[in-house]
Amino acid sequence: MKIVVLDGHTMNPGDNPWTPLQALGETVIYERTAPEQVVSRSREAGILVVNKVELTRDVLAQLPLLRMIAVTATGYNVVDVAAAR
Repeated sequence: MKIVVLDGHTMNPGDNPWTPLQALGETVIYERTAPEQVVSRSREAGILVVNKVELTRDVLAQLPLLRMIAVTATGYNVVDVAAAR
């Protein structure tokens, strides 16, 4: 299952290795993702890891392979939870 990190700079300023995440499967890490890039970068993801990138109903509807969303923040307001269900 492909793991995609959409805003890695918020989780790893350069001193935190990604190796534990990469051990779980094919991993693609983007430092920053603009709103217009979210769908194209996430289309093949089974797992998305986000912090500030918004996952709206429209975006989620275009990601049929998505099975899990991990939000690395104290809240989860960046995810349309109803659409994610």
